[in-house]
Amino acid sequence: MNENEGADGIEGANGVEEAVAAAFREEWGQVVATLIRVTGDWDLAEECAQDAFAQALDRWRRDGVPRRPGAWLTTTARNRAMDVLRREAVGAAKLREVAVLARDGGPFDPHDPDFDNDSGVTDDRLRLLFTCCHPALPIEARVALTLRTLAGLTTPEIARAFLVPEATMAQRLVRAKRKIRNAGIPYRVPPAHLLPERTTGVLGVVYLLFNEGYAATSGAELLRTNLCAEAVRLARVLARLMPDEPEVLGLLALLLLHDARRNTRVDAAGDLVTLEDQDRTDWDRAEGDEGAALLETALRRGRPGPYQIQAAIAACHVTAATAEETDWADIAALYGELARHVPSDVVRLNRAVAVGMSESPEAGLALVAELEKAGDLAGYHLLPATRADLLRRSGCMSEAAEAYEKALELVENDAERRFLEKRLAECRSA
Repeated sequence: MNENEGADGIEGANGVEEAVAAAFREEWGQVVATLIRVTGDWDLAEECAQDAFAQALDRWRRDGVPRRPGAWLTTTARNRAMDVLRREAVGAAKLREVAVLARDGGPFDPHDPDFDNDSGVTDDRLRLLFTCCHPALPIEARVALTLRTLAGLTTPEIARAFLVPEATMAQRLVRAKRKIRNAGIPYRVPPAHLLPERTTGVLGVVYLLFNEGYAATSGAELLRTNLCAEAVRLARVLARLMPDEPEVLGLLALLLLHDARRNTRVDAAGDLVTLEDQDRTDWDRAEGDEGAALLETALRRGRPGPYQIQAAIAACHVTAATAEETDWADIAALYGELARHVPSDVVRLNRAVAVGMSESPEAGLALVAELEKAGDLAGYHLLPATRADLLRRSGCMSEAAEAYEKALELVENDAERRFLEKRLAECRSA
């Protein structure tokens, strides 16, 4: 059966919409990466991928959901790109692009002389990742462009992740694509001797990709498991490419230690479960042990960095038998060290939580007050949410309720909203 033949079992408009949504989560990055490879045109690749998903809604209702949705979408998007290029084919270069698309019906062939790849890596998504993270691009643009093209995040979602206006992020994405086109940045994984100069940007992208999967900035669900899985997969590939880079190992350790808890972060109804209330017997111990071992290997290199420090913080949680046994003093110290490497207000906010747990809620609230006065986290819902939680723990229920109300004005994710509403109700009833 080919990719165009339908499958039984998914019927009705709702079933097709769910299938298309699932295909988008699973296949967007691969479809776009393939089209960028064969056309070299980022905007055309995204446009044709979007068109393919739109066609899927109609065609799958009529013909049924294909056995291989990704292959169907890639073929449809490629055909659409061929049509566009034929209409625009006024020169030899465009005609060559059409010819490439016409013959490129399958996965990348490493023996094809038209697709040079010094690294020997044939994964289209990894090639796209390294292209986005070329050192000619500003670091913010590298991360944003990859989240857009590889993960399929919308411009508003990326803007929220960066805490910048949507218009600013849209301009950043346009400039990054223009830079790649005008500078002739190659679509490939660079040779081994050039890998280190791309490391920071690539690791940052994989980290934010996982974060968006672990705590979605918006939408009905807290978790986007496909993004978590893709980030872990990319981190594993990077660790094989750069086994002597401690921060690469540190990132993989960090993702595995967090991913070990992923399935306990929401309950059967999809509602958020806080770390202290999670069922630790359901954590993936094999994944946690692998992450801890990788962290130990990385730390032995004697070059600690932000991802290793964050992995150490995650290890404090995963290795604690109960919530009460968590070494919050150690976590607060680690966040203090992390702030030296990453002078971020989000890091300082996390340290405020750890100080509030290790010393007293009042000590944590003093640090939160400093961040509120600075104003750089205005609009970030976790700032008032953190203040609310610390006030709740100190018994100031009325003030906590006011802070939860402020957080609810800012939160975008439905699961987080329900959690905050529950806490607000508890404070009001108290």
